Amino acid sequence: MIKNGHHQMNTTGKDAGTNLGATACSPEKRRRTIRVWCDGCYDMVHYGHSNQLRQAKAMGDYLIVGVHTDGEISQHKGPPVFTQAERYKMVRAIKWVDEIVEGAPYVTTLETLDKYSSDFCVHGDDITLTVDGKDTYEEVKRSGRYRECKRTQGVSTTDLVGRMLLMTKAHHSNIGHSDYQQHTDNFGKGPKGHSPWTGVSQFLQTSQKIIQFASGQEPQPGDTIIYVAGAFDLFHIGHVDFLEAVSKLSDKPYVIVGLHFDQEVNRYKGKNYPIMNVHERTLSVLACRYVSEVVIGAPYAVTRDLLDHFKVDLECHGKTEVHPDKDGSDPYAVTEPRRKGILHTVDSMNSLTTDDIVQRIIKNRLLFEARNQKKEAKEMAMIQAMKRREEEKSKERAQAVL
Repeated sequence: MIKNGHHQMNTTGKDAGTNLGATACSPEKRRRTIRVWCDGCYDMVHYGHSNQLRQAKAMGDYLIVGVHTDGEISQHKGPPVFTQAERYKMVRAIKWVDEIVEGAPYVTTLETLDKYSSDFCVHGDDITLTVDGKDTYEEVKRSGRYRECKRTQGVSTTDLVGRMLLMTKAHHSNIGHSDYQQHTDNFGKGPKGHSPWTGVSQFLQTSQKIIQFASGQEPQPGDTIIYVAGAFDLFHIGHVDFLEAVSKLSDKPYVIVGLHFDQEVNRYKGKNYPIMNVHERTLSVLACRYVSEVVIGAPYAVTRDLLDHFKVDLECHGKTEVHPDKDGSDPYAVTEPRRKGILHTVDSMNSLTTDDIVQRIIKNRLLFEARNQKKEAKEMAMIQAMKRREEEKSKERAQAVL
């Protein structure tokens, strides 16, 4: 259901106001609710995950998402970057999700679908394997209760981990940079080829993708228009907690997020930030249920024109450091917010930053590199097996003709 421009989640596990077996007079009540199941690790949740869930929700009416435990992920793939508690909360924040199941089994079975009254499950067109190389969706595929959606090209958790392990600006360049090429060789690219799912690729933004992610909701009379701005790089649980806290400042919030261009982020954050470019960051933020609108390439200093244009009621910032503008001035003090009394500092009670996530990766570099290599190797083995089966079928067809 939608309330005040935001998708609201039913946490009871039941579709409110819907009786699956009910037969009533009106066509609306006679129509049975289609319940869709998705599951996965959802580690370092990115716009690729969100796009899968968006497509899955479009196939039915009510979307249930199962999230695996840290133990299951470690057994089958390697150590996750985020804890299961963090991953549960991140998935709950995606606006197309109606319900999540914590600790969902790694292998999807008919028993699981039946337990949660799901008509079918949806997964991307990549391969998900157990530790012994078996397709985790084999059973539901055989039963006809499996649907496939298009995987979002240009991003994967493995790719993002690779960007952080490398930490050079080449992660925003087309493949070809020698250092970048050498790094990608570390997880499979080379003379033996590389997996189309794990391999690093360049994300290409389109207007259609933004439209698909955008809510399309205009502010309504009585809405409190709240403006926040920042990098929102590697959109994570710290960002989610901040945006949730901001949305609670009003009964009818309309939250606008201003995203700074890559050059601006690099100016005030330094090093090799941002890790995700502004187009990737746009989709990540738009997928959050607490966000109503995004300004792509927002000015660093909040100006009178910006406040007037969006009719901003509240301008919020977290407790993170406020970096000075190019001329050394405070980007908030030199403009209207403080003088108008609309600037609020919001404490989300979560101090996690993008730097912290990078440090998690660097600290466990060898583990994550091994995880990437392991995943790539399994995918390549599966691809080779599929090719062999197809070649055998082709030979059988040729012999049958003869």
